[in-house]
Amino acid sequence: MKISEVLKESIELLDRNGIEDSKLSARRLLANTLDKEKEYLIIHSDKEISNELYELYKTKIERLKNHEPIQYILNHQEFMGFDFFVDSNVLIPQPDTENLVEEVISIANKIKKEKSEIRILDLCTGSGAIAISLAKLLGSKVLVYASDISEKALKIAEENSMKNSANILFFKSDVFKEISELYRFDIIVSNPPYIETETIKTLSEEVKREPIIALDGGKDGLDFYRQIVMEAKKYLNSKGYLAFEIGYNQKLALEEIFEQNDYKNIYSKKDLSGNDRVVVAQR
Repeated sequence: MKISEVLKESIELLDRNGIEDSKLSARRLLANTLDKEKEYLIIHSDKEISNELYELYKTKIERLKNHEPIQYILNHQEFMGFDFFVDSNVLIPQPDTENLVEEVISIANKIKKEKSEIRILDLCTGSGAIAISLAKLLGSKVLVYASDISEKALKIAEENSMKNSANILFFKSDVFKEISELYRFDIIVSNPPYIETETIKTLSEEVKREPIIALDGGKDGLDFYRQIVMEAKKYLNSKGYLAFEIGYNQKLALEEIFEQNDYKNIYSKKDLSGNDRVVVAQR
């Protein structure tokens, strides 16, 4: 079959199954299968595809038709300008989380003016996107640590660290459970599970394919925030910062949790859509 015919067939299949951005997704998958740029598909639309590559492409289209995120099919997601391997064992890094990274960078640059070396801990690191981006963008004066409860996620994070030549100390831990209180950090950052348990049922089929352990924040979505806020004081240096990504409707609740635990200088940041996305407080 010709490239144009293969694309027409796959787009029609995706449309019948309610897949959004069917044209773009079909082209991305075909370019990936052929190991070519997307422009190649336009220039060589009459070129025949081998049966072997056609069957491989159909397998990918079938996965997409069944609502598997395209990032898992391609094993790729870009974040903060870096390339990350992702599969179903980790949450897919999203552009909204770049707001959190940018704010932590801003905080770290202020601290660097006063200290020769600073330490940052990324809790619930998943693919390692936050920790790796911070290590790459902040430079040698910053030591970055990252933890996750999932061994499979940590393996992926370590692979991404090597892929991006980032120096990170990874370790397995259920939040702070396996972290010695001898460690002290200037910044603790986290994008923890924060979706209400019942709300998960209403999410798109694609999001439901992401690991439930990285989504479910308990009945009100705040379980991990409460735990981290309460325990983080034992691991933060004096005047250290705790920075979170939050859901669009969680700002007031999280600010209250901070206040109840005697944090100060609490503030929030919005994302490009105008939604509250980041909350920061100081020990």
